[in-house]
Amino acid sequence: MSKAVAEVHQVTRKFGKTTAVNNVSFTIEKGSTVAILGPNGAGKTTIVSMMLGLIEPTEGYIHLFNKNPKHISVREKIGAMLQDVSVVDKLKVHEVIALFRSYYPSPLSMAELIALTGLEKKDLNKWADKLSGGQKRRVGFALALTGNPDLVFFDEPTVGLDITARRLFWEKVNALKAKGKTIIFTTHYLQEADDVAERIILFNRGEIIADGHPNAIKQQLAIRNVSFQSDDTEKAIQQLQSLPVVSRCYQKDERIYAVTEDTDAVLAALFKLDLNARNIAIEQGRLEEVFEYLTKQNEEALKNEQHYNAM
Repeated sequence: MSKAVAEVHQVTRKFGKTTAVNNVSFTIEKGSTVAILGPNGAGKTTIVSMMLGLIEPTEGYIHLFNKNPKHISVREKIGAMLQDVSVVDKLKVHEVIALFRSYYPSPLSMAELIALTGLEKKDLNKWADKLSGGQKRRVGFALALTGNPDLVFFDEPTVGLDITARRLFWEKVNALKAKGKTIIFTTHYLQEADDVAERIILFNRGEIIADGHPNAIKQQLAIRNVSFQSDDTEKAIQQLQSLPVVSRCYQKDERIYAVTEDTDAVLAALFKLDLNARNIAIEQGRLEEVFEYLTKQNEEALKNEQHYNAM
C-alpha cells in the first residue's frame, strides 16, 4: 500500500488568462518534511491553497490520504498555519483553543499544545484580539496542531519573527518530525529550508524546476564557493569580482563569499593578492546561489522558447 499522504497529478490552475500553476505532478510520502520554494508569483501559495482545498484545480486532481482535500475525514487529519494569522475576536486564547478542539474527534490536550507550541499559561487568559504579532503566531501554531494532525502545512511561518523566535519555532517543528508527522512548508528564508527540509520542490512561473534533497539539488551544479574573513572587505570583493573564474562575490554574516567553478584558482588569488584572508572555507554552493541560478536558467529557457515560437 502506498505511503503517499499527498498526490498532485497533472494539476493546472488558471486565474483568467494567467496560469498560476502549469501541469504539476508530485507525491509526498508519510513522515517527510518538504519545503515548497519559489520567487514571488511562482505558484507555491496557489499549490498549497489547492492542497488545502481552498481553491479547485482548473485541470488535474489532488488527493490527500487518497481522498479529495475537502472530505471531512481529510480535514480531521490536517492542520494549517497560514501566513496571515487571524483569531476570533471577543474570546480569550484558551476559549479559542477550546472551540477548535471541539471540532476534532481526538484533539491534543491543552497541556500537549502548550508543550508543543511554546505558549505560556499566562497567554491563555489574554484576549485573542489583543495579542502581539509573535503571540498570534504561537496561537496560530497551536490551532494548526489542535486536532493532532498527521499532515501539517506552514505558509511562511516565521515571517516577522526574530532570530531567537525562529530558532525556537523550528525546534518545535523538529519535535513534530520526531513524532512522524508529515510537514509541508513554504519560506522565503532559504537557510531554513536547507536546515529543516529533507526535500525541496522549487517552483518558478508555475512549474517545478527542481525537486530533491537540498544537498542533491546543490550538487547538480558545479558551483562552489570560497568563503573567508578579511579586514578590508571592500578591497577583497573588488579584487575577486574582477577574476574571470568568479561569477559573483558578496558579503554575508561577516564573511566574504566568492562563487566559482574553480576553487583552486580562487585560493591561489587570495594569497597572490595579499587580501589578509583568514578562516578560509570551501563549500558546495549555498542554496540561495543554486536558487538564483536555476530560476535564471528557467527564465532564459522560457525566453528562448517564446522567441522560437514567434519565428
